[in-house]
Amino acid sequence: MITVHGGPPLHGTVAVEGSKNASLPLLAAAACVPQQVAITGLPGSADVLTMLSLLKSAGAEISLTPEAALIGAITEPVGDLADAAEIRASYYLIPAMLAAHGRARLPWPGGCSIGARGIELLFAVYEAFGDLVTQDEDGYEVTAGRRSDPVHVELPFPSRGATIAAVLRAVVSRRVLVLRNPNRTAETLTLVGALRHSGVQIDIHEGEMRVVPTGLLHTASWRVPGDKVEAGTLLSAIAITRGAATVTGVPAEHLAAYSKAMDTLGFAIELDGQTARLSASRPYRAGRLAAIGSLEPDGLDADFEPALLVTALSMGGTHRFGDSINPGRHGNLIPELTRFGARITELSPTLCEVTGPQRLHPTIASATDIRTGTALVLAALGTVGESNITGTDQIKRGHPDLVGALAVLGAKIQEEG
Repeated sequence: MITVHGGPPLHGTVAVEGSKNASLPLLAAAACVPQQVAITGLPGSADVLTMLSLLKSAGAEISLTPEAALIGAITEPVGDLADAAEIRASYYLIPAMLAAHGRARLPWPGGCSIGARGIELLFAVYEAFGDLVTQDEDGYEVTAGRRSDPVHVELPFPSRGATIAAVLRAVVSRRVLVLRNPNRTAETLTLVGALRHSGVQIDIHEGEMRVVPTGLLHTASWRVPGDKVEAGTLLSAIAITRGAATVTGVPAEHLAAYSKAMDTLGFAIELDGQTARLSASRPYRAGRLAAIGSLEPDGLDADFEPALLVTALSMGGTHRFGDSINPGRHGNLIPELTRFGARITELSPTLCEVTGPQRLHPTIASATDIRTGTALVLAALGTVGESNITGTDQIKRGHPDLVGALAVLGAKIQEEG
């Protein structure tokens, strides 16, 4: 349980952890290339630790040092992969397993319970490579095809999971891939940059990604960028408490869409290199914000939406929030925020409006998923008095020490148990 005593403005400087959403595909990709890869900047979040364990169980060579995780290709027989049901990104393991064994079987993926997020599009990607996909109630299996011709795939929407699956499948099959409508968010581009560093030719132009695997891969060192969503959470905490502080460790371009939304709410964020500064003691008049989750390169990552919604509760005006990418998130988030006294108008299961400013009161609430959990911490910081947040294991899946980061900025917050 996390106990929060809201009220005091936050001040100081804090560095964010590495990005969970960038770490998971990088770990899977490291097992897809023939050389050992050193990955630095990995966070100690529960989902990342689970992925490391799964890679080891899948037969990958793994060595951990204080500075990096050293990942080699899969060389051993596959062991118990039951824990793949604990995280959604377990499906990133498929290409490396196909390269090593010609087949891969996994249980259905888990992760946050935020609505139906099927993986049928990933199956379509593998079938485009000539692979055979079979399913049953316990999970799914992919058997590698034997084709060697170039692969052409057009995605119906820029799915991050399908894009990463297609790229990694091209790498291990040594087949040219032409992918239309690829995902180009920060996490995908981090993977693209890492693979380019390892010798894979990847070009992106006018909505098309072309992957040309080569045999000239060399020893590589990849670095995980700072977690943009954690940075946004901390910046929202500074805004909600009307503090003035600096958050470091995240490339400015990863925060551009979030910063634009915060500017509409009345908070100017100064972005410079890997530093974000916010002085919120005197916010200007808020405009009308429409914070709608998007998979477009310059769109708003849906994971920012809960923090922005809580920030909007402290400001004037009427603002709209939408997340159809994770269609069950509002069903988790809105009931828990109403425990704080938040008044939120649901326009549809994935769309809502808030009108502020609203005065929240302390309460007890439960983190039902990662982003709902961080939003509840923000709501508690915006009250006067003591709030308790349960279900904190959900928060740790994405943030190994969010409590510690907020405490560095002076928040009266502690975790028990």
